[in-house]
Amino acid sequence: MVPYDLYRLLQCPTCGSRDLIVTDDGVTCATCSAEYPRRDGYIDLMPRGVEFGYVSKYVSEEAELAHELDYRDLAPPLLAAGVRNRTLQRLLNLRPTDIVLDSGCGNGKFAAWNADRVRLMVGVDPATLFADEAVRTVALIQGDARRLPFADSTFDKAFSIDVLEHFPRDVIDAYLCETARVLRPGGRLLVFSNTREPSRLQPLIAASRWIGRQFVRAGLYDFEREARRKSDHIKALATWEDVLDAMQRAGLRPVRVVFWNSVVTSFVEHVLMKLGEAIVGRSRKNVTRCNGAAPTGASLPIGEGVAREIRARQRIRARLRRRGLVYHALLAVTLVMELDLWLFGRLRSGSYFVVVEKGAQC
Repeated sequence: MVPYDLYRLLQCPTCGSRDLIVTDDGVTCATCSAEYPRRDGYIDLMPRGVEFGYVSKYVSEEAELAHELDYRDLAPPLLAAGVRNRTLQRLLNLRPTDIVLDSGCGNGKFAAWNADRVRLMVGVDPATLFADEAVRTVALIQGDARRLPFADSTFDKAFSIDVLEHFPRDVIDAYLCETARVLRPGGRLLVFSNTREPSRLQPLIAASRWIGRQFVRAGLYDFEREARRKSDHIKALATWEDVLDAMQRAGLRPVRVVFWNSVVTSFVEHVLMKLGEAIVGRSRKNVTRCNGAAPTGASLPIGEGVAREIRARQRIRARLRRRGLVYHALLAVTLVMELDLWLFGRLRSGSYFVVVEKGAQC
């Protein structure tokens, strides 16, 4: 979706000019003559002639990852993603008048889940693995968070979910400074990420992971897909003090913190959910076995563990659309998982939600 209101927010990411010409094909900068074409549901606003030292694997390996991420169809916000989304809504307090940025939006699921709560929801990511629902409901931009294509003080609020752990420190600093630039004075940013710090409840969390490893050894399931997804985690902000320092350097003041000690969540993710996926994702006798091929639309081979997980998720999504027993059962599990935040949210751990505010004088 490329709404007219989006064009009012833009500036050239190459030269910073606001003198842009909107055409049927996209946007052209009248100052530097850079052209930014409109693609299928989004605008390509990557800065021209700029080489960045760090490039995410989701950009450099986009074609290879597309077949295993199963990104186009969205399920309702449930389980760990549901906890993130419910916490985002509670802490950021989205309003119908807000213009909101999801910086590093991935497939756009969090933006799509909340698009109807705000005036305009904008999603930016350098990769273009956007979900179909996000294309329909979110103003999507292919862009780099180190050169955001927006004018100063444009957004009321912004959020960043599972982004900072992928970046080296210099990229984090640029990312936060650019986000602060496009926030209006008094605007707020919610960040969910994680440091390297263990929780004081780590023995309970480790117990669930140990149980999960026993099932892996028994051949019931594996964590191949999860390991692939997390393979580029750097966690340059290794401690909570590093997080606070990064926010301060960007001119952002913390106003609310909730830590996620994943006692319940680890048991659900490492035991219950993986067992469920192993059962639901089994090849049926009347269905051709994947044999290393992706279940739908894939051009590259994948492992049977990944194929089984994708099959399970596709089958579950089909049931969730009916909002029947399966949906309400998973919603109940989501609410139980949220107890990790309500019971242990003040206990410092690696995973955290933090709301920061741009100073009124910035």
